[in-house]
Amino acid sequence: MTAITAPGLAGPATAARPRIGREWTLALPLAAFFAVFFVTPLLLLVAVSLYADAEMTRFGLDQYIRFFGDTFNLAVLGSTLLLGVKVTALTLLFGYPLAWLYTRSGPRMQSALILVIILPLLTSVVVRTFAWIVILGRDGIVNNLLLSLGLAETPLRLLYTEGGLVAALVQVQMPLMVLPLITTLSRLDPNLLDASAALGAGPWRGFLKVTLPLSLPGIVAGCLLTYAASVTAFITQSLVGGGQMLFMPQYIYQQTITLHNWPFAAAISIVFMVSVMGVVMLFNLLGRASKGYVHA
Repeated sequence: MTAITAPGLAGPATAARPRIGREWTLALPLAAFFAVFFVTPLLLLVAVSLYADAEMTRFGLDQYIRFFGDTFNLAVLGSTLLLGVKVTALTLLFGYPLAWLYTRSGPRMQSALILVIILPLLTSVVVRTFAWIVILGRDGIVNNLLLSLGLAETPLRLLYTEGGLVAALVQVQMPLMVLPLITTLSRLDPNLLDASAALGAGPWRGFLKVTLPLSLPGIVAGCLLTYAASVTAFITQSLVGGGQMLFMPQYIYQQTITLHNWPFAAAISIVFMVSVMGVVMLFNLLGRASKGYVHA
């Protein structure tokens, strides 16, 4: 009798324990990967940034004091963050109509559009960046077109300028903006626009009052991805921007590879990472606010 009733009394408790243990087991590989390849390098980066001298012989906050005490460093940080804002704004400006066109097109047109949108992701960033060098160069496509149409007498300086860099980054990061927008716009109920039109709203009023508010989660997600990718786009910033402009990724590379000042490079990296995280948190706050606005 005892052998039969004991497992039955302990059944619910003993049945729950293996399930919890199995869940932790499934999470362990990901936790180990996260700890080894993200947390540990990050802790090492913080530790290196706390060395006061380039020879790494004593600890101190000298590298952070040096960074925030020089207006040149703050100008480089500000220009990098501002570059991300410009690229994100233009990507949203051109990406939203493209996503809207995709959701309003038929199956064949959608297949062609999605190929155009995803194709850049299937090509290396280096290849796309060199393509922009060919396009914006002195003898490039744009200058040849302007000269042939008589709109310019001499080749314009398009490469190694901020305008050229912003144009290249907008094209490179465009899929990161368009894909979240397509996901959000595809979920919108078309009957909502029909209802707004039946109530007397025109196309623009229906867009501003119905479509745009309901697509805010996609806008926030696209802006977050585009901003984070554009401010850290070392290859495009280096090749298209050249040596005429200095941004944080190039500054870190310069301090690390050229000057071998690892503590200062680590301090710059920490400051840059915290600044980008601050902007990402701002996007997250806007995303939460947009959800409240949508469901209000």
